[in-house]
Amino acid sequence: MASDNSMVKDEGRAALIAGMACYLLWGFLPLYFHALALLGVGSWEMIAHRTLWSVLWAGGLVLLARQGGQVAAVLRQPKTLGILALSTLAIFANWTIYVFAVNAGHVIEASLGYYINPLMNMAAGALLFRERMSVEGKVAIGLAAVGVAIQTLALGHLPVVSLGLALTFCVYAILRKQVKADAQTGLFIECAYLAVPGLIYVLHLQSTGAGHFGGGVSVTTLLMLAGPATVVPLALFAWSARRLPLSAVGFLQFIAPTIQFLLGVLLGEAFTPMRALSFVFIWLGVAVFAYGAWKRTRSVAA
Repeated sequence: MASDNSMVKDEGRAALIAGMACYLLWGFLPLYFHALALLGVGSWEMIAHRTLWSVLWAGGLVLLARQGGQVAAVLRQPKTLGILALSTLAIFANWTIYVFAVNAGHVIEASLGYYINPLMNMAAGALLFRERMSVEGKVAIGLAAVGVAIQTLALGHLPVVSLGLALTFCVYAILRKQVKADAQTGLFIECAYLAVPGLIYVLHLQSTGAGHFGGGVSVTTLLMLAGPATVVPLALFAWSARRLPLSAVGFLQFIAPTIQFLLGVLLGEAFTPMRALSFVFIWLGVAVFAYGAWKRTRSVAA
């Protein structure tokens, strides 16, 4: 009995470490794109290599998990393939907005999107799946809405990057909720969809002399790292999320946007008092959301 409890604790500790590693990797991702930009790589080339190398790593995960049979089964299901095609468009839109935002110096605005995303997911769950929304959830969404309104005033326009990132990832989550397949299988098929146009674009760049692959050890290595930089955090997330309580996931998912926010400030992006006020409301909403998640977990445990 003591041995079983020890194993459970060890797995829980490993899941927590995996979850933290996932969000740390996502948090520092802007530095990766900045490094590529300094070497002259454009946003579209970054995205193309991201799609191309990701399929190899996602395929490797499928082999490690021995899910080849599941992939074959999904390939015989037109409806599932159709849903995965739509989720592919959603995640591609998310990647595109994010890479262009980072390279245009909008890391702070991008971080706001990932603060909003969990709250948008909660609202979508209530509207589309009739999931019950707690009082804390309603308060959190209200505070976030105030934060977005203040951010709009601070920027002089809607925070399109923030809302675009939150919305595309929310749509992605909704679509993937409909797919009856493991995370690795779905990710591999999504990457396979994207790899074809990605390969065509990379070959076009290389043939015209505009491509950077093979142009030096540093840039070539960084471009190849687009695969693990994309797939490894997703794999860590999928593994840890199944083993961690909701409250832990609720806290961990805000690590990445917090790091991105700090990076944006350190990189010298404009951070006016009005923008600071908008983040105060967002952070209050996050705190209420995390408290609600913790309270729900406590009630279930009781």
